[in-house]
Amino acid sequence: MHFLVKRLILLLFLVAIFGVRTLSARPDDRKQQINTIVTKDVKPGDPGLAVLVKRNGTLLFQRGFGVRRLGEPDTITPDTNFRLASVTKQFTALAILLLVHDGKLRYETTLTEIFPGFPAYGKAITVRHLLTHTSGLPDYEELMDQEEKVHGPRWSPERQIQDDEVLALLKKETKGKFAPGRSWAYSNSGYVVLGLVIATVSGTSYGEYLRQHIFAPLSMDHTLVYLKGKNDVSLRAYGHSPEHGKFTVTDQSSTSATLGDGGIYANLEDLSKWDDALKNHTLLPEREMQAALTPVKLGDGRKTHWPLEPGGDNLAPGKPVSYGFGWFLDSYQAHPRMWHSGSTMGFRNVIERFTADGLTVIVLCNRADLQPESIALQIADLYLEKAK
Repeated sequence: MHFLVKRLILLLFLVAIFGVRTLSARPDDRKQQINTIVTKDVKPGDPGLAVLVKRNGTLLFQRGFGVRRLGEPDTITPDTNFRLASVTKQFTALAILLLVHDGKLRYETTLTEIFPGFPAYGKAITVRHLLTHTSGLPDYEELMDQEEKVHGPRWSPERQIQDDEVLALLKKETKGKFAPGRSWAYSNSGYVVLGLVIATVSGTSYGEYLRQHIFAPLSMDHTLVYLKGKNDVSLRAYGHSPEHGKFTVTDQSSTSATLGDGGIYANLEDLSKWDDALKNHTLLPEREMQAALTPVKLGDGRKTHWPLEPGGDNLAPGKPVSYGFGWFLDSYQAHPRMWHSGSTMGFRNVIERFTADGLTVIVLCNRADLQPESIALQIADLYLEKAK
């Protein structure tokens, strides 16, 4: 009997050990799978990316791969700051939501109410139109090209276009691309103007408003709106592009100074706090946040589609698109999500939030040849239950 008791105790001990290893193997396997997904494209010494995975507020994976700047030894870590590009738009949208919450702005306020000198076509363009890409505002990069064809080169990486210059270009126009609310077209112009709306209505700069009302309350201490020559980005990742088989630093372009459409720098650690705030409705009541998470419909009730004409920021010509305020809203393999990508000179980023699953995947890249959306979805596949 004594021998049997010993055998039983030993068996239970081995089962316990085996069980622990079995339970812990799957998360470890996932981490290794993420490493495999990333490292097949990122070699030591190359610019790379930073990856975060969270579920229900718990951090599951957070790591950097590659270097912050080619030829320098500093590696990418969770506190490395990347230019967010169009991921900025969700912060711009929330700032507008906060101004509405405080009674300083209405979604139906028009451009001519905020900017009295704006041409007549702005009388029908509302803040809501700007938020949802249904304003029809002309593309400011196209207007830059037109201006330079007539007057010669004006802008460069050293002499970047500023927000007030974008507004001046828009004021020279007499009509938009389409009547407000009648169609949908992704609009950086609209979000540059929203940045100016925030500054005008709040009485402070766009960057200072976001610092006071979003970054500081969430202790996002290393997140900032970058202004070349006026502030500095700590632990900064520089953008890179492949050219003739090797990487070149391509960090700034002639449009890198506009703010509301893409001017924020942040890192994984701060974006994790942002994710928590969205989950917990820290800055805005859930009821008021619903406006941002409701897909826009056109004025006649039709659903929105990408423009038929390819080019520029048109990711899926003619295909359906679902957009709220600063977020794409759709499903991936039957899993509802809110997400946004960002692409600019030398940077590619994405935030994927699978709301029903409590899963968040963030990928920030400081090189133009990676596809963060694909990387993020490959990682999400490791955690999402297959649809039945």
